[in-house]
Formats: sequence, C-alpha cells, structure tokens
Amino acid sequence: MKSNKILIVDDDKMVTSTLKTLLRLEGFSDTHYFNDPKEAIEFLKSEKPDIILSDFLMPEMNGFEFLSVAKEIYPEVSMMLLTGYADKENAIRAINEIGLYKYIEKPWDNDDLVMNIKNGIERSYLLSQLREKVEELEIAKSQLEKYSYGLEEIVAQKTTDLVKTNSKLSGIINYCADGIIIIDENGHIEQANPTCENMIGISEENLVKMNFSNITHYEKKKDFKAALKEDNDIFLRDCYILNSLRDKKIPVEINFAAITPETDEEIKKFVGVIRDIRVQKEMERLRDDFVATLTHDLRTPLLAAIQTLKFFLDGSLGSLEDKQKVLLSTMRKSNEDLLGLVNALLEVYKYEAGKLDLCRTNFLLKDLVTQCFEELETLAKNKNIEFNLKFNADEGLTINADRGEIRRVVTNLCGNAINYTNLNGKIDIDVREQEGDVIFSVADNGNGIPAEDIPELFKRFSQGTSKKRSTGTGLGLYLSRQIIEAHGGKIWLESRLNKGSEFSFLLTNVKIGQKEAIRIKK
Repeated sequence: MKSNKILIVDDDKMVTSTLKTLLRLEGFSDTHYFNDPKEAIEFLKSEKPDIILSDFLMPEMNGFEFLSVAKEIYPEVSMMLLTGYADKENAIRAINEIGLYKYIEKPWDNDDLVMNIKNGIERSYLLSQLREKVEELEIAKSQLEKYSYGLEEIVAQKTTDLVKTNSKLSGIINYCADGIIIIDENGHIEQANPTCENMIGISEENLVKMNFSNITHYEKKKDFKAALKEDNDIFLRDCYILNSLRDKKIPVEINFAAITPETDEEIKKFVGVIRDIRVQKEMERLRDDFVATLTHDLRTPLLAAIQTLKFFLDGSLGSLEDKQKVLLSTMRKSNEDLLGLVNALLEVYKYEAGKLDLCRTNFLLKDLVTQCFEELETLAKNKNIEFNLKFNADEGLTINADRGEIRRVVTNLCGNAINYTNLNGKIDIDVREQEGDVIFSVADNGNGIPAEDIPELFKRFSQGTSKKRSTGTGLGLYLSRQIIEAHGGKIWLESRLNKGSEFSFLLTNVKIGQKEAIRIKK
C-alpha cells in the first residue's frame, strides 16, 4: 500500500513540509506536494493518484473548488479535506456535494491522519475495482442482450425448420409404399403407418393392443424374440404378414433397426420397414417355371443325341476311324455334361417348388457309402491321393431316407474333395453315429477356403471362392443343402487356408429299429 501515489495541496509551505516529513517516516515514497491548486490540476491531467489531500482556505482556489475539479477527473479516488474548526460547516458541505471521503481538522493527530490516508487508499482501490466490475457487467449485459436477441431468432428459425422437417417426415411415413412399424423389445406394437394398416387389415388403434407375433408367420420366432433383446439390426426373410380381412398371407421382408433409448431405464424399441414382395415372388416363380420348362424340353433331344453318339461309337452304324471316334467321344462327353446340368436345374426347381417328394426306404448306410467310395477311388488314384474310408459306427446301421438323394450328396462331396485336392494329397471319409444322429464328413488337406467365402458356397450358382473360380455349374453344393434340409438335417463346412476343408452333414431321426434292421440284412 505504501507504494501508492499521494497528492497533497496546501498553500502553507510549512504544512506541506510537515506532511512530507511525516509520510516519509511512514514509508510513503510516491508523494506529490503542491502549494498552488492550479499546478495540482495540471498534474492530475497526466497522473492518477490513489488519494488527494487538500487544504480548504487557499488564495486563488479554495479546497471545495479544487476537489470539485479533481472529482470530475477521477470520481473513484478518495479525497480528504484539511480544514480548521471554523470551516467545519464548509467541510460537511463538501462531503455532501462532492462526496468527500473525510475531512481532517487542524491541528491533526499524526497517527489518525496516517490511518485515514491508508484507509482512503484502500477505499480508492476498492472503488476502482468496483468500477471495473461494473463496466465488465455492463459489457456482459450488452453482449447477453445481443445474444438473447440472436438466440430468439435462432430458436424461431430452428422451430420453423423443425416443423417443416416434421411435416416432411410425417408425409414420408404416412405415404411411404412400405409398411413402417415400431415395436418394443417384447414385440408389443406401439405405432404403425397407414400402409402397414392396409397390409395387415387392422387399424393402428387396434394394432397397438397386439403383439408382433400375432400378425406374422415366421418359422424362427424364437430366434427373433432372442434378437429383440440385443441392439443389433434384424432382417427377416421368408416371413408372412397375416391379413385378417382377406384371410391370406402376404410374403414380406422386414428390416428392423434399434432405436437408441434416451435413458438406461427406458425399454428398447425397434423400427421396422415391411416390404411387400408378392411381385418379386411372382417373378421368381415365373422365372423358375420358365427354367424348369426349358430344361425339361432340353432333356429329350440331349438323350437322343447321346444315344445316337453311342450307336456311332459302338459300331452299330458302321466302323469309324480313330480320329472320328475321338471327336464323337468328345461330343458325347459334352452332351452328357450338359444333360447333367439340365438334370441338376430340374432337381433344384423341384426342391424349391416343393414338388419333389422324398422316396424314403430303409437301407444299410455302410453299403451306400462303400459303393460311392469304390466308384470314386479310381479318380483319387489318378491324382495319387490317399483315399481313406472310416466307418465308425455299427456296420449294421440302417437308416430311413431317400437312398438316391443321399447317394447324390455323398458323391458330390467326395467328388469335390478329389477335384480340389492337390496331387499326392489326402482325403478322409468318416461316418459316425453320435447320440442317435448320423454324421458324414469328408476332410481333405487342400488349399482351404477363405472364411468370407464359406457362407456363399451353399448358394445357387456359387462359382468357387474369391481366390479360385470353379468350372462347375455352381449347383452341386446348393442341391446337396436342399436334399439334406429336406431330410430334416443340416450341412456345413469347416475350413482353414492352406490346411484343408471338411464338409459334413448330419441326419436326425433316420435310424430305424433293430428288428427292422435285422430283417433288411436277411
């Protein structure tokens, strides 16, 4: 505090000298003394003191006038008036009109004077700080007013935009060609758009009282209910909407997306888009019917061509030269391959259309597998492949299935293993019984199949993998899957790159009783 600036004005040089000595002893170094108030005013124009002390009676300008000018220049600086007892009334007037901090009567008490000077300096500091804070508050108030005005405009604009967006969104939902439905994690319907109402034949008011399972036919309902407990998106294929008004099932595809809840306690919800695929289904049916008709009509001329070529080759129509035999053999092989493709297409169509009934009979599984093994063994020897058969089950194991179709699957899996196993490789065929089920596996030590390609292998026209294309029809594995699934079983693949692949299928409820098996052996 003692480094603060002090201004003292008194026409009596004895007074200023006395004060100079007193303040120096108290440690105040930045003090300025004037005997002429006009000179003090000039000083104030360039320097700001922390406290001003002025005498009242001065010849050219009294203390009241001087302090009034100083107050206009520095309103927050503390000012003290030094006056005699006779001027007490003028001092009080100065306090009221100018806002003096204090007046000191002459003669003064030094300790009291020093204490008042210190308090006055502290007061000046506090008033200065207060003025700065007030100015800051005024600036903040002004900025807040501008921001508040701008915020009102922003809120108004955002509200207008939100209303427009909501109107567009409502229009999209209400006039969308697809059905839109919202359900919770328990399957309870909460909302549906008009298209969904028309598709189901029930108003939204009544739909919200129902469960999603009441309006759909879906074979894997348990899996769907389990999926609702998770946050993943759900896609339903082979699903049907039950239309109560028309009493019919509408084929649809439904894509559910999870809605992020606002709180952890809130029940999870899903929004579903329901797409009517009746047109696509009809197009698929027409396409499949066309393929089936075409392939069926191709069989007769192909069989005729193959039989004619056989007549040429066996000499029934005269002798042939070696070159002619080679050419005709090639033509016969090409026609037989084409006939195989035609037959495969017909089989696929029949399975997909549900027009092929399995011809189940009781037969010894080992006899079937051994027959397939012996037919393919020559092909394996041509590539110097180690070809093994392990029958890890009762040799009298008898099953009830379509023998011809199961034989087709076994031959296809084993044939593929031979085709895709390198020279000098190894193939192990394993047949085993596990808890009443029959499992057939074909394992090779070939190049393996990338994990991303495995889901595609059992689809129609799958042409090998992304790294190696197949020259086959792409129907063998697809047809094998159709056959196994028609028997109520499942087929799968386990593979590792550069380690090999293992194709397996499982048949359930095909094993027959012991008495029946004994009768078949006899």
